[in-house]
Amino acid sequence: MVMAGHELFHVLAVDDSLIDRKLIERLLKTSSYQVTTVDSGSKALEFLGWHEDHKRLINPNETTSVSPNSHQEVEVNLVITDYCMPGMTGYDLLKKMKESSSLRNIPVVIMSSENVPSRINRCLEEGAEEFFLKPVRKSDVNKLTSHMMKKSKSSTKDKEEEEEEKDDKQQQQQEDDIEQSQQQQQQSSNNNNNNNNNNKRKSMDDGPSPDRTRPRYNGLSVMSN
Repeated sequence: MVMAGHELFHVLAVDDSLIDRKLIERLLKTSSYQVTTVDSGSKALEFLGWHEDHKRLINPNETTSVSPNSHQEVEVNLVITDYCMPGMTGYDLLKKMKESSSLRNIPVVIMSSENVPSRINRCLEEGAEEFFLKPVRKSDVNKLTSHMMKKSKSSTKDKEEEEEEKDDKQQQQQEDDIEQSQQQQQQSSNNNNNNNNNNKRKSMDDGPSPDRTRPRYNGLSVMSN
């Protein structure tokens, strides 16, 4: 049952050495992982869709058409990469992934045939999950599952939090709409009351004046006894 569960995990292996690439691929497949291999950091980023993500970051208003073959069609659960590669090192690949909003949560494991403590520490500080010394062994590969499980749980938690945030926003919007509707009704009621009061005052002002209705006696003389 555990072996079958590993088939759900997809590992991207990056190494410029064909021999080392074949070795890590065999070890991963022996552990029932789904494996994709590339021979450079730039190809790894292309497979992960980093170039499209980077373009959108630079030009957010630009729409780019993405070919189905330009990046992975299945989710990558972990990247394991060699440190020493021409052009882009494993450390450079790690940095670019951690700087990307869409890739930073993918666990990254570094491999190297050189045991250099400063190099190891730098990679771990940058966010690498593990640093394996070559040749990679079966016991090393067995450590990968925990990192992918952690990432899977984190992704599920993030999705749940996004759904909760979405629900909260919708509820808040509904409450705002109700409050705004009540305010509009109150304002309309106040306007009607004001109009009624104005009409009453106008009616009173336009009514007959007491002076006009009072009888006039200016022409009468007062008689005394």
